[in-house]
Amino acid sequence: MSMLQITQGIFRLSDTRTLNLNDLTLRAGESWAFVGANGSGKSSLARALSGELAPSKGQAIGDFRHPVRLSLEQLQKLVADEWQRNNTDLLSPGEEDTGRTAAEIIQDEVRDPARCQQLAEKFGITYLLDRRFKYLSTGETRKTLLCQALMAQPDLLILDEPFDGLDVASRANLASVLGELQRPDFTLVLVLNRFDDIPDFIQQVGVLAECHLSHTGPRKAILAEALVAQLAHSEKLDGMTLPEPDDAEAIPQLAADAPLIVLRDGVVSYNDRPILHHLDWQVDRQQHWQIVGPNGAGKSTLLSLITGDHPQGYSNDLTLFGRRRGSGETIWDIKQHIGYVSSSLHLDYRVSSSVRNVIISGYFDSIGIYQAVSDRQQALAKQWLHLLGMEKQGDTPFHDLSWGQQRLVLIARALVKHPALLILDEPLQGLDPINRLLVRRFVDVLIGEGRTQLLFVSHHAEDAPQCITHRLSFIADGDRYGYLQETL
Repeated sequence: MSMLQITQGIFRLSDTRTLNLNDLTLRAGESWAFVGANGSGKSSLARALSGELAPSKGQAIGDFRHPVRLSLEQLQKLVADEWQRNNTDLLSPGEEDTGRTAAEIIQDEVRDPARCQQLAEKFGITYLLDRRFKYLSTGETRKTLLCQALMAQPDLLILDEPFDGLDVASRANLASVLGELQRPDFTLVLVLNRFDDIPDFIQQVGVLAECHLSHTGPRKAILAEALVAQLAHSEKLDGMTLPEPDDAEAIPQLAADAPLIVLRDGVVSYNDRPILHHLDWQVDRQQHWQIVGPNGAGKSTLLSLITGDHPQGYSNDLTLFGRRRGSGETIWDIKQHIGYVSSSLHLDYRVSSSVRNVIISGYFDSIGIYQAVSDRQQALAKQWLHLLGMEKQGDTPFHDLSWGQQRLVLIARALVKHPALLILDEPLQGLDPINRLLVRRFVDVLIGEGRTQLLFVSHHAEDAPQCITHRLSFIADGDRYGYLQETL
């Protein structure tokens, strides 16, 4: 029977940080979930269990033949690598897009078309097999990489945040598929931020705190302790206030009665495939919208029209902040009114920058800083760092943070201006329960000021802030999507 046993294990992460696993044993046939706060060492734990991170002290003895690990960082790198193959915006006439298809990604290490088809059917993505991987949505790429991981038939499968970026149906489907994988010669490990994401079939749970494996035990007992900790922390958030904006008068004031967004008969297509299909939508004053729909429905495409980043915005009847798109406005005229965070922004923030400067870049709507920073902006950034509990990490390189800590910093970047429109596209992805409570509180306080309207996208219904007044739902209609607009 295969087994991994770690005794008095100390794993060096940097000159000042170590991961401490005092006593941990994984056996064939078991299913584990490890849960912890952002920066607690979860991703390092996944690397230690897969054998990629060796202990500097203690022992890690195991005889699993084929451990496989899958993480958000691996997904980010693969997407970036696919875009580097060639820039499709610069293709010459007749030049072929060299991006690989989803089927090629799945079979990157193991060539087996029949098994590829079988796994795609399990995850409901057979329709994606012929599509270029780099054009898939976040949820679609996640399912593709899960299929790739299972192609090799691992005996130890370690999934780091497998449910983030998946809609409700896909999460349920994934949990069901993972449950079906259980067998005596297979061990499953899930590394999670959400206690609620632990599937019912999981037997054992471990809790990480400050890079120490603090608790392990049966699922029911550990969840009871975790719930108490979350409830205690939530009480500390009452009465919280946000740092002031830098200079609210520097941003042109909008007409009090004019809608922020008007889209008439909106259409976006790619290679004759409709992404948005004749959408009429208007965001009036004092409205806060939740946008829901399956992976790949076009939610992020709609948001990219609003942020000014999608080139087909010019070909649509689209009015943003009182100005018709294409009437001579610059992209900065649009972005000055917007605070924005999304998985694509997280992916694009590749410049070398400190945590403090990432927050400050929100004042300039830029990735990185390319102009002088005022003393007031520095002081306000210090207040944000305090609010995030990152006072000592202001000078830390942004990419040295954990994925969840990076997302928290990007959320602060979106909020610093107290913008007229706050766009949050899956903002809580990668955040642990404590930081999700913190972000929801940030949003509630900001909206309570009365100057900001919200567009909120999340597959987790419980993540929606209390301020939501309207919902736009993308509903499957054959090979296209229809739209349902509701007042709540």
